[in-house]
Amino acid sequence: MLIRRSKDIPPSEITPPEIYRDRRRFMQGLSALAAGTLLGASPEAGAGARLVGIRGSAYRLADEKTPYRDITTYNNFYEFGTGKSDPASNAGSLKTRPWTVTIEGAVKHPKIWDIEALLKLAPLEERVYRMRCVEGWSMVIPWVGFSLSELIRRAEPTGNAKYVEFVTLNDPGQMPGQRSRVLNWPYVEGLRLDEAMHPLTLLAVGLYGEVLPNQNGAPIRLVVPWKYGFKSAKSIVSIRFVEKQPRTAWMMAAPEEYGFYSNVNPQVEHPRWSQAKERRIGEFRKRDTLMFNGYGEQVASLYRGMDLKKFF
Repeated sequence: MLIRRSKDIPPSEITPPEIYRDRRRFMQGLSALAAGTLLGASPEAGAGARLVGIRGSAYRLADEKTPYRDITTYNNFYEFGTGKSDPASNAGSLKTRPWTVTIEGAVKHPKIWDIEALLKLAPLEERVYRMRCVEGWSMVIPWVGFSLSELIRRAEPTGNAKYVEFVTLNDPGQMPGQRSRVLNWPYVEGLRLDEAMHPLTLLAVGLYGEVLPNQNGAPIRLVVPWKYGFKSAKSIVSIRFVEKQPRTAWMMAAPEEYGFYSNVNPQVEHPRWSQAKERRIGEFRKRDTLMFNGYGEQVASLYRGMDLKKFF
């Protein structure tokens, strides 16, 4: 999603060579996510450690899953660089222990959660979701996590809470991409409260049954499968409940290209390329982009009566 004003070749037309290169599965120096009974490894285990006690979920596509190697080596995570291979190359500097997530704002029960306590908040599930990037590529990812609604219910939002704002780590020492001003740091994302409460909205802590790798947003990230991938805030440190619509990072950077809702909508073209088609990583053929990324039956009612070309 690097912003360019020239008419470049659309990224959706390019098959990146790095997704076919053999890479080591696990990055040296990745930090731990969790300890004790949640991991089938030592307390200092990092990406690659098995998560245990994962239960099945109704939210499982029958689509073929994108290989682990591709999921973990082809990423948008500007905190580690704007290239697709930069996060896998540079994210080893991120330390995911200790880690806390602050719940604040218009809630009855503000709290600072330690990551280990968050992992015990609700049973972990594996959910296989389609993920669609605004640039035209897509993946099918078996995430591990729990519904964000589990956390929201415990926080008890007040009547003033209309939106949920997600703030991510701001530490240029650990995240070298933040030394660049390509975006205003920290990275901020937002959802309407009813979107955040939807059962599909996931707080992910792993993928393929393993601890979430740093380059994929460790130790905890947002996953909203009917929206474009940039709505999925990574390495979250704060969740705020607010009355006014948050000013998100990409809205501030390029409001004509990235709206607040950011629903996958093939009828709304990005200014620099069409959204009507997509290419799944590992495939050469294009496929039609599905409204709401194929989750319309579950989420279309959230937007009943809205002009989705105006509120893009």
